[in-house]
Amino acid sequence: MDNIAGQNQGGRVLVNITVLILVLLWLLPTIGLFVSSFRDRDQISNSGWWQAPFAVDLNFRTRVATDGAREEGGVFIIEGNVFADPALASEFPEGGVVSAYGTRAVEPGEFSAGDQSELRGGGTVVINTDGSFRIETPEELTRGPTLYFEARTPPKFTLANYNTVLFADGMDRAFINTLTVTIPATIIPILIAAFAAYALAWMDFPGRGLLIAAVVGLLVVPLQLALVPLLRLHTDIGIGQSFLGIWLAHTGFGLPLAVYLLRNYMVGLPRDIIEGAKVDGATDFQIFVRIILPLSFPALASFAIFQFLWTWNDLLVAKVFLPSGAASQVMTVKIADDLLGSRGGDWGILATAAFVSIAVPLLVFFTMQRYLVRGLLAGSVK
Repeated sequence: MDNIAGQNQGGRVLVNITVLILVLLWLLPTIGLFVSSFRDRDQISNSGWWQAPFAVDLNFRTRVATDGAREEGGVFIIEGNVFADPALASEFPEGGVVSAYGTRAVEPGEFSAGDQSELRGGGTVVINTDGSFRIETPEELTRGPTLYFEARTPPKFTLANYNTVLFADGMDRAFINTLTVTIPATIIPILIAAFAAYALAWMDFPGRGLLIAAVVGLLVVPLQLALVPLLRLHTDIGIGQSFLGIWLAHTGFGLPLAVYLLRNYMVGLPRDIIEGAKVDGATDFQIFVRIILPLSFPALASFAIFQFLWTWNDLLVAKVFLPSGAASQVMTVKIADDLLGSRGGDWGILATAAFVSIAVPLLVFFTMQRYLVRGLLAGSVK
């Protein structure tokens, strides 16, 4: 008995470790997304999100012109400002360690901003915190040295990315449009699938087995195959690219999973309750409304989570079944076309937009997660 108990304890530890690893694998990318959303583009480009609490290395380069060099007492002097691009001025750290690399008399050397340092090969260099510099060399330079700056800046976080995403022109309208698409596209398939699942679970009629097999078969059909024919059908019947069209499209794509999930749950409900209700004179509709639906709430909530997450994060169906104008854009289309499309590789905006877009689905998931496992395991154990 001790050996068996030990094996059970060891198996429990192994399961816990495995679950912990899986949780970390799923959680770390979300944490990285959240941290990156508060960092600017230069920090993201120069260090990973796990280095956010530490100083960041920022690398800049500029070429110093020699046209203004003057000779004073046998020493050639070059003065100017390294920030030919004004955008670099805000990134230069006060008191940071900087490396200067150049040609001919100006050779590699390191110094602290604002302090004078000697360069190997002769000469001195001073770079102030405002970017102004002064180089003194013993011989005239034929071409300007190239200065490379490797400066460590303290960690900093910003809300500029959230300000850009949340207050972008039309983002509020895109948020409302997303809710307008997602809520009906979640409720409509649940209502239709609940009736169909009850019929397939508790009503005897010819061809019921074939219908169940057809539902299972539709689960593996890629929705991309139906996009163009379905859009053509919508255009022929007059709903074209509209909110009604995308509601029906999401309903059609979500029904196979909804019917399959709800039918498996309903068929596992106690038969005695349903037969007792029929003996008492209850109709199928009364049984469905008063008994089946309240008992099937875990399965309904489980499918609602899946359908809401899929519809909220959808981009392909929204691009096909909604007009291309700004008035009908959902958040995924707004972020992909207007924010990311015009900003190229701005990873700060990308991380912020991604985190904003998953905020509502995460809220829905954590609110209804207690029903998820019960709904998924429906019908698996007798």
